[in-house]
Amino acid sequence: MHAYYYNEHTGEDKCGAHQFTPPRPVTAEQLGRIGVLYWRLNESDRMAKLEAICKERDYKNRDEVRAAVVEAVANLLVHRHLHEDEEIRFILDGSGYFDVRDNNDEWIRIFMERGDLIVLPAGIYHRFALDEHQYVHTMRLFKDEPKWAAVYRPADDNPCRVAYVQSLSAAS
Repeated sequence: MHAYYYNEHTGEDKCGAHQFTPPRPVTAEQLGRIGVLYWRLNESDRMAKLEAICKERDYKNRDEVRAAVVEAVANLLVHRHLHEDEEIRFILDGSGYFDVRDNNDEWIRIFMERGDLIVLPAGIYHRFALDEHQYVHTMRLFKDEPKWAAVYRPADDNPCRVAYVQSLSAAS
C-alpha cells in the first residue's frame, strides 16, 4: 500500500498516479484516523492470516471480482459514493487505486496491489480506479450476505454517512 494526497491538477488520465511534487504521503496511522484499516498479507501465509482477520472481524461471506479495460469505463473516478456496510477488498492479482475523502474533504489516493487488504468504513466517500495496467482481481469480503449497493454523492443525510461523520468528530 502506498497512500498520498491526490492531485487533481496533474493533467494525467484517470488511471494515473496523480501525485503532488513533492509528494504528500499519508501514513497508515492517518488512514486509521478516518476509519480505514490496512493489512499487507505475505505470500507464504496470506490465506491463514486472511482467515484469522475474517474470524476476528466476523466476515462470513466472500466473492471474487475481476475488472479489466472494458470495465474501467464504469469505474471512472467521477462516481463518488459510499456504502452502508464496510467495503472490504483483498487484492489477489493486479492493482488499482482506492480514493477516500479525509476529514477536510480532500482525496487520499491509496495504491493497492497483490497481497493488500483494505477495509473502508461504512459511510466514507470513496471511489475506485484501475491503474495503468488496467486489471485487478479482488476478493470482496462481507459480514453478512454479499451486498454491494452504492449510494452516490451527495448523501450527507444518509444515516450511515451521519454515523460515520459523528464517529470522526468523537475521535478528535
